[in-house]
Amino acid sequence: MQTECSYELSARNIHIWTLPTVAADAVVARFEHVLSTDEIEFASRFRFDHLRNSFVIRRGALRHLLGRYEKTDPANIQFNRGPKGKPELKPATGLQFNVSHSGGMAAIALCTHCQIGIDLEKIRPLPEMEDIANRVFCSEEVTEIMSMPQCEQMHAFFRCWTRKEAYVKAIGDGLFAPLNSFRVTVRVDAPVRFVHLGGDATAAAGWTLHDLNLAADYAAALAYCDRPRSISIFPVADPAEFLNPI
Repeated sequence: MQTECSYELSARNIHIWTLPTVAADAVVARFEHVLSTDEIEFASRFRFDHLRNSFVIRRGALRHLLGRYEKTDPANIQFNRGPKGKPELKPATGLQFNVSHSGGMAAIALCTHCQIGIDLEKIRPLPEMEDIANRVFCSEEVTEIMSMPQCEQMHAFFRCWTRKEAYVKAIGDGLFAPLNSFRVTVRVDAPVRFVHLGGDATAAAGWTLHDLNLAADYAAALAYCDRPRSISIFPVADPAEFLNPI
């Protein structure tokens, strides 16, 4: 659902923010001002300016958002790496977050006391789509996708991909959890859910999965370890809006 902006999270809420990752140089410079020394050094490694600016906008917007929820200066936000490398707040406050970006857009999910992951993908033709699906999806998922009319297969592929990536991002195990080690539903007329996690249907029942409608020509999904929560999706924001005082 779309809703008005708010920076308060109850125990049963999830907030989703979406923004372009392109902005005027002056806006990028203001975002860069709140980054840590390590983040600035990391940004400098990008070979192309548009990739560097995209990182600065994403990280700067995340800092400004977290600063609003935590009621602190965005420059004071500190991050830790979890056991599997997933960024988290330091010190831990219970606020959880995850970020995804693709094709000039970024999405940020926030909640409290819950593993959460979000994935956003620009939908585009992939000539090697079937080969990719065979390499990384469960055989049952591939069969479902390829049995659909050809005009539906591309959207089904990205629907499956984002649902799976949201989960591995939630657990922070993107490098070590093969996408074919768990199964999600794929068909548009099937409930959005995990079928099994590592062959365990009971474990899958402890997780909730949603498709998100964030922007035209994008697929997006949200995964979290809890029973269903209410989701607030805020309108796509101009990056400069994150710099405005509240």
